[in-house]
Amino acid sequence: MGQVTVQINDRAYTVACGDGEEAHLKELATHISAHVSELAREVGQVGESRLLLMASLLVADELFEARSRIKVLEADIEQLTQARIAALERSREAEDLLGDMLDTAARRIEDIARRIEAA
Repeated sequence: MGQVTVQINDRAYTVACGDGEEAHLKELATHISAHVSELAREVGQVGESRLLLMASLLVADELFEARSRIKVLEADIEQLTQARIAALERSREAEDLLGDMLDTAARRIEDIARRIEAA
């Protein structure tokens, strides 16, 4: 099991993680630390717990916004998929209609050719 020491608000925290997850954990801690630093600049040092709580709320807000955008994108994908299916069906119908028209034209041409030969 891996272990990582991260710095948040000038304080070191040692956190256990799965082997190979160290870099990802450091990246997450850097993200949290950036929020805590920004909050500390904006509201001052209001206490470690409060800064971490506020940073957690900001990260949770980011998560909820991302989830919301994902839902919108999934709905867009579904709509585009349905439009593509409908377009393919219309294309097949048009191909069938065109095929029928060509068959009819071919029969007419053959009929005209027979009449010309018979004349």
